[in-house]
Amino acid sequence: MATDFNPQNVNLDTASIHQILCYIYASPNDYDGRLGARISSVFVILIVSTAVTFFPVLSVRVRWLKIPLYVYLFARYFGAGVIIATAFIHLLDPAYGEIGPGTCVGSAPGWSEYSWPPAIALTAVMMIFLLDFAAERYVEIKYGYAHGDENVESVITDQQTGEDHGHTHGGENVESVITDEQTKESHDFDGQKRVRSHSHQHLHSGDQDDETRRQSVRRKSVAPDLARYEDAKDLAEEPLTDVELAATERSFRQQIAAFLILEFGVIVHSVIIGLNLGVVGAEFSTLYPVLVFHQSFEGLGIGARLSAIAFPKRLNWMPWALCAAYGLTTPISIAIGLGVRTTYSSGSFTANVVSGVLDSISAGILVYTGLVELLARDFLFNPARTNDNKRLTFMLICLFLGTGIMALLGKWA
Repeated sequence: MATDFNPQNVNLDTASIHQILCYIYASPNDYDGRLGARISSVFVILIVSTAVTFFPVLSVRVRWLKIPLYVYLFARYFGAGVIIATAFIHLLDPAYGEIGPGTCVGSAPGWSEYSWPPAIALTAVMMIFLLDFAAERYVEIKYGYAHGDENVESVITDQQTGEDHGHTHGGENVESVITDEQTKESHDFDGQKRVRSHSHQHLHSGDQDDETRRQSVRRKSVAPDLARYEDAKDLAEEPLTDVELAATERSFRQQIAAFLILEFGVIVHSVIIGLNLGVVGAEFSTLYPVLVFHQSFEGLGIGARLSAIAFPKRLNWMPWALCAAYGLTTPISIAIGLGVRTTYSSGSFTANVVSGVLDSISAGILVYTGLVELLARDFLFNPARTNDNKRLTFMLICLFLGTGIMALLGKWA
């Protein structure tokens, strides 16, 4: 803001709109004490959000917990809805208020030439798509696997009838993969208590039917330990062959890349709201409980996605570390906010630029991940998706419930 601007004597005919808007929207530090309550928020959010994040992972990796299937399904799909609502309501909308048209930043030279929040979000979407595709293509080349490696004409002109060929969305016969005689290097996966894996899309679902043995190959595509929800112990006890190990390894690499992108987007958002909670003023009383639920619901989504990934034995520590990283982010950010509580101003030009750009990027990441990784792959393109209408209805209700509640929380945070 120019130093010659006098808010007490403004000539609307000559004054800069940018100067006026920056003066109106600039908010000094609103910190109003209540240090004890703010410190308590560090520990409350740490304990609650971390516990909720760990729950889905524990439910599939610790057998003695005996978590009912529908409890797990609730956590998984409620969390998916939360992630999608976060993208639009808690990230993209605030970005407009920080760097969009009609704001201090949005009226500044350069910023006023374009509506930047959707542009940045769109750029993030396309970049994440490119990274996702590059990761998938790398795995295909490295392991000699392609989604479309079957000749379409041979499918259309196939004269065989009355036989289940076991085709998948990937265009590859699953049984031929599992019975392939070719041997490949073992990647140190634990051969016990694991379920056969086939493709990137298969491993995105933990919800298979208790079907006949002829469809057992599809059921083996579930992530490790989820088979116990389906009473498929006979399929989970056998050690994996070298070919199956290679298939599981490539699927893991594809999925973990997508998940890390998702967690990055959520963590960036958590840093911003943590800083704000440390310095916010009168609205602290409302924001505190809302953020407890907000972070818990987001953690549920993070944990649910982690629970569906088949981690190799050498990386058994990773899901726990990733859950802990999310749980620690907001409390640490709140603590930092308390440390700068007398100097940090969330309404400053610089703070708005930083938070607006990061919110836009995170929105793009979560839009892509939520719609592609969570909805499309789980519900539309997953050949192993359950056909049980009761279960599908429950999954959809949980999805919309998570979306609706998280969208409602956007009224306060």
